[in-house]
Amino acid sequence: MRCAVMGAGAWGTALANLLAENGHDTVIWCLEPDVAESITNSAANPRFLPGAALAPTLRGTTDKATALDGAQLVLFAAPSHVLRDVTSHARGWMAPGATAVVATKGIERHSFALMTEVVEQELPGHAVVALSGPSFAAEVAEKHPTAVVAASAHAAAAVLVQQSFSAPYFRVYSSDDVVGVELGGALKNVMAVAAGMSDGLGLGFNTRAALITRGLAEMMRLGVTMGAHAQTFAGLAGMGDLVLTCTGSLSRNRQVGLEIGKGATLPEVLAGRETVAEGVVTTESAHELSRTRGVEMPIVNAVHRVLFEQQPARQALVELMSRDLRGERD
Repeated sequence: MRCAVMGAGAWGTALANLLAENGHDTVIWCLEPDVAESITNSAANPRFLPGAALAPTLRGTTDKATALDGAQLVLFAAPSHVLRDVTSHARGWMAPGATAVVATKGIERHSFALMTEVVEQELPGHAVVALSGPSFAAEVAEKHPTAVVAASAHAAAAVLVQQSFSAPYFRVYSSDDVVGVELGGALKNVMAVAAGMSDGLGLGFNTRAALITRGLAEMMRLGVTMGAHAQTFAGLAGMGDLVLTCTGSLSRNRQVGLEIGKGATLPEVLAGRETVAEGVVTTESAHELSRTRGVEMPIVNAVHRVLFEQQPARQALVELMSRDLRGERD
């Protein structure tokens, strides 16, 4: 099958390589000319996925029309804040009947749209599938056993993605709970920033476990309010991705929190970073969304105060622990 991948960051590159190794004719659109050249001529992306040996059949290009020409499956892996722009520019070259896959995790600022909603709005008439789950790009490139979930309102599209991406080391489950899968993938990044702050403060495993568990409760609370299935948050896109991102040393979001917990400011942490930590953007969106929906999300609010209101991380944690006592299932 002819496939296009829009976005040559670490995750886009790892997924494009997976498609190519599965025998699909795959082209990846790259913003940076040096990345396109390196992928095509050296089977490598040292800028965003260093050390990974890519399939020699994988090709890179900086031209969207070339990437999308005849593609039956188009995967979008651009950062959340530019996904709408990338998708909008792709519209004119999308083949009729092509399936759109969204590997971006986040909630759009101001509109509060989930990433699949952004793509649906920009590509009317195309089936859209969310691909999410506990998966560091570097480990997928190294063929470490990984399991993710493909969620769509179109059952046939979810099965197509499941079959296209599945490999001996990459297992794909299907789901019809797009909202739950999307929210799990987005909100876990905020919780990872919180867990990183805790680790940066040197507060130990008890604190991290409490943040992960209560963070999951917040994610589920918002998700159910928005129509998601509670059970989804116990699955790969919920608990699975949450645990990975809150504890894994490869997590960019945890790393941001870690540095802030050690005393750095957000501008200092973000200065010079070429890769995006989606948890920072999603914190703003989730903070406003929870207020709009009337859903209590104390950890999200605490992270927002630290990142954007200059509250010290230790003080934010003290306030979390000093909240009124309540029943666990309230």
